[in-house]
Amino acid sequence: MLILGLTGSIAMGKSTAAAMFRRLGVPVYDADAAVHRLLARGGAAVGAVDRAFPGVVADGAVDRPKLGARVFGDATALRRLEGILHPLVAEERRRFLRAAARQGRALVVLDIPLLFETAGERWCDVVCVVSAPRFLQVARLLRRPNMDRARIAAVACRQMPDAQKRRRADFVVPSGLGRAVTFAALRRIVAELREEPGKVWRNFNKLRH
Repeated sequence: MLILGLTGSIAMGKSTAAAMFRRLGVPVYDADAAVHRLLARGGAAVGAVDRAFPGVVADGAVDRPKLGARVFGDATALRRLEGILHPLVAEERRRFLRAAARQGRALVVLDIPLLFETAGERWCDVVCVVSAPRFLQVARLLRRPNMDRARIAAVACRQMPDAQKRRRADFVVPSGLGRAVTFAALRRIVAELREEPGKVWRNFNKLRH
């Protein structure tokens, strides 16, 4: 089974690309969705987050905006939160991969926003980076609620520069030229991977655990 890591900086179009992979029949593991489940009512992370950050849980679920306010700009608090979430997300990822292997899937996608930043490429055979011009990224972000240039700069500090991600990728997919262009690029990638499943891509498979 070939594992493709899908990543890209904030507002680069990664979620759109993930949806397109699904349209192409490729199972996708969504790390962000896993975090949402862990923090929702009954989620496995709720108790630990409540103990670490008193006051952020209401009605059995973590208030994400309130939690975000607690950790934003506080590196120590962010590491504490990541120490809670990352092991739980990793277990969900392992369950996804085991299920896909049992189903005989030839190709799966791990949609992980901070793939390179967390050394997540070691789980992948190939990496696909979704990229758009900087001006378009900023314009997309400024349309989001509670987002301004100061917050954009703070988020960027936590992420590897787009140019560096593109250099490390096996595939770079444009998301600023329209959905049709993005979908065509992804369709070509899926076709290539299905045609050459045994090819070594940048030796990422040597880093697999």
